[in-house]
This record gives sequence, C-alpha cells and structure tokens, in this order.
Amino acid sequence: QVQMVESGGGLVQAGGSLRLSCAASGRTLSSYWLAWFRQAPGKEREFVGRINRSGGSRDYADSVKGRFTISRDNAKNTVYLQMNSLKPEDTAVYYCAASTYYSVDPVEYAYWGQGTQVTVSS
Repeated sequence: QVQMVESGGGLVQAGGSLRLSCAASGRTLSSYWLAWFRQAPGKEREFVGRINRSGGSRDYADSVKGRFTISRDNAKNTVYLQMNSLKPEDTAVYYCAASTYYSVDPVEYAYWGQGTQVTVSS
C-alpha cells in the first residue's frame, strides 16, 4: 500500500513559520501531482497548494499566495510546505495528497496522509 506521512505541525504564534514535510512510501510518486490541503472543524477540506512532477509548476490558493511555498524532492519521495507569516485563520489539520490528475478537487486525489495539526495563536 501507499503511505504518506506528514510531519512538522505544531503550535506557533501569528507571524511565525512552520515547515511541513510529507514522505511517501510504497511506490514512487514522481509522476504525480502532489498537493497540500487543509481542513478546519466544521469546514470542508480546502486546497492549499500543488506542485507538478518536476517541481517547475506550482499553484496556490489565494489565501496563502505569497506566504506559503510548496516544493518536492523526488529522490526522497517527499513534498514540503514552507509556511511563513502565519495567521490564526491558517489553523487547521494539514494533509498531503497525490493525484495523477491536474486538479484541485480532493476527490481526484488517490493517496492521502493522516494529517498534521497546525495551530496559530494570536
């Protein structure tokens, strides 16, 4: 089976930074789009950012554009999310995911991590 495991979440004050990592095992994901989603209590899972197989193309939700950066290391089968200038509204469980589709729809993502909590205090 394919397993994706996030790490790097935690508690940080507003304006601070966190770097999330997601390491995959079970198969290489070098041919997949890799993405980050987040979900707050009572809300639907929302797209945060994605990166293509080579790392040359990146997309971000407007809410995080300019603050978050997604990157990948195919040799390590890992995707990262660097989060700067964090705001309380960034508080959510963050999930990594993989898809063969060019999509921001969670339904199109075949593999998911278990999620890691990010809490930003005022």
